[in-house]
Amino acid sequence: MASHKGHSHEAVRCSSQHHSFICGQMLLRRSAHAPMVVLTIRNAHKRKYALICLCIVGFIVYRYFGMPAGGRRMSREMGLSANSSQFTLEGEPFRVLGGSVHYFRVPRAYWRDRLMKMKACGINTLTTYVPWSLHQPESAVFNFHSQLDLVAYINLAAELGLWVILRPGPYISSELDLGGLPSWLLRDGSMRLRTTHPGFTQAVNTFFDKLIPKVVPLQFKKGGPIIAVQVENEYGSFAKDESYMLFIKEALQSKGISELLLTSDYHNTLKSGGVDGAIRSVKLQKLNQRDIQDLNAIQPNGPTMVMDYWTGWYDVWGDLHHVLPPEDMVSTVREILRRGMSVNLYMFHGGSSFGFMSGARADPSYKALVPSYDYDAPLSEAGEYTPKYHLLRDLLSRYNREGSFPDMPTLHYRESYEPAIMYQHLSLWDALSFTEGPFKSPKPVSMENLPVNNGNGQSYGYTLYEATITSGGLLKSGDNVRDRALVFVDRSFIGLFKRRSLELAVPDGKGRRTLSLLVENCGRVHQGRDLDKQRKGLVGDILLNNTPLRDFTIYSLDMKPSFIDSLYQAPWKSLPDTPSFPGFFMGRLFAYGYPSDTFVKLLGWEKGVVFINGLNLGRYWSIGPQQALYLPGPFLNSGINQVIVFEEQDGDYKVHFEDTPDLGMAADIQ
Repeated sequence: MASHKGHSHEAVRCSSQHHSFICGQMLLRRSAHAPMVVLTIRNAHKRKYALICLCIVGFIVYRYFGMPAGGRRMSREMGLSANSSQFTLEGEPFRVLGGSVHYFRVPRAYWRDRLMKMKACGINTLTTYVPWSLHQPESAVFNFHSQLDLVAYINLAAELGLWVILRPGPYISSELDLGGLPSWLLRDGSMRLRTTHPGFTQAVNTFFDKLIPKVVPLQFKKGGPIIAVQVENEYGSFAKDESYMLFIKEALQSKGISELLLTSDYHNTLKSGGVDGAIRSVKLQKLNQRDIQDLNAIQPNGPTMVMDYWTGWYDVWGDLHHVLPPEDMVSTVREILRRGMSVNLYMFHGGSSFGFMSGARADPSYKALVPSYDYDAPLSEAGEYTPKYHLLRDLLSRYNREGSFPDMPTLHYRESYEPAIMYQHLSLWDALSFTEGPFKSPKPVSMENLPVNNGNGQSYGYTLYEATITSGGLLKSGDNVRDRALVFVDRSFIGLFKRRSLELAVPDGKGRRTLSLLVENCGRVHQGRDLDKQRKGLVGDILLNNTPLRDFTIYSLDMKPSFIDSLYQAPWKSLPDTPSFPGFFMGRLFAYGYPSDTFVKLLGWEKGVVFINGLNLGRYWSIGPQQALYLPGPFLNSGINQVIVFEEQDGDYKVHFEDTPDLGMAADIQ
């Protein structure tokens, strides 16, 4: 019995593939002919490993020197060229049929699924932006691994037979906070973003010195899939510095970019957005003759490329969910193709702006974006096929010269889980000791200028400002609250500051009291001419009875994973009958077997943030339009999953998980 038990333990240990060969030796040595058997197995393994190595070498040779997307052997001497009215690749006519899918908006576990679905629709080129703010969260910290492994993403595209157009910015817009520029740039009080201001050009060069060497070997002429690189993005609508675009172009080329360069602008800003040596392309949703005439007038002998054909649009809080009817989309794409033009679908699959990465719209008024980046694209946020997908696949099949398309991959299972009942509560005030700080300052300090994150300031989330008052009266924000503030006296809520609501009554009281402002960065605007003015938190004086408040204690609540993880040690309490707000609420989601995709629905909650296993899924807000947050299966564990909700004002204490999205009431794009 004992020896049998010993064997079973060894068998368990042997279940690890890494140790299987060693374990095989251990077990076989116990047999009578052990030495001979072990020798045979060793030789067999040598032959097996030699065969595997040969296969790998063969694949690499095939991959880099063999037959890529088109299936035709290429010498790789002449890349994508724009010397005539149509593109050529290796001297042969080539039409870009592109689709945008952003690696930073799709769980890495689903990269292959989404790109295979795109390939099966007849797309031949992947386009993706590169978000500087995510790759360089601090001036001395770079992140190109796991979810942000750009090289792995580009190699995956090559493996699947897709070409790549890379859009490295540095400014990308893409509806990201500050258009993908890192907020620590704003610590420089004289900063002029997207110009040749020395502080900006130095930062761009530092980032490109890290980024560009990673993608240089992946260019077409070096055997990779990258056939073109975009210089900046829609600079014509900004155009504050005539020498800026030349600086970006030369920065790319001096660091090794040698493929075709292009720029991308709206039809009426094409001239000011271009740069010599890069072909111009246009962005549009409706195909007007004038748009194409404007492009042809500037670039009479070049190919016509719609670099962004918008398949839908983004959504903002307090508005409706924007949709573009499938027939409208496909008729425009049909006309683009009929005219012999190249096109990139923005987006083919939008994905999600997880965490706090969403930007905001500045015109006609400030509105923050929702976390969903579904975009009403051909592939939905959760990777589902839509009527647009099927119509597009049918259309593109008529332009396909290389036989039939790959089969459409099967869809992932989606599941409704039992609701997570919140059973523990932690007030915001009890969580403050787990923040970095606090910091003392005579005057308000903006989020970006706080001495946190190794001197890089705070990028996202909330900042709490506290000052002592000795009377009640009229509190005026002077429009210095960015973007929204819950106001408390001695931790009792008295009102809300937001843009354009500039005054608040402070009740009378005796003695010294603490006035607190919990200020949220709802998202920096992602485009427009005011990028330099996107500092958040309190950006100026707050007046009580026309006297500026002074001597602040400031807490940084950026809600990073390290902070959420540290709350394990916090004094959580069993959920009381009347819990205080703002506060953190904890519950559990049970997922049996292999976890499936689901959608988090917060009925009866007001406004806040959801964390699953410490990961910031994104904001929710009862005003909509978005009413459910996409929760991908790969973010879940089999078994118990921790759910934490930070709620600002009111909650139902129950979190629902449903199998259908809810992006809100839809309205056609006008």
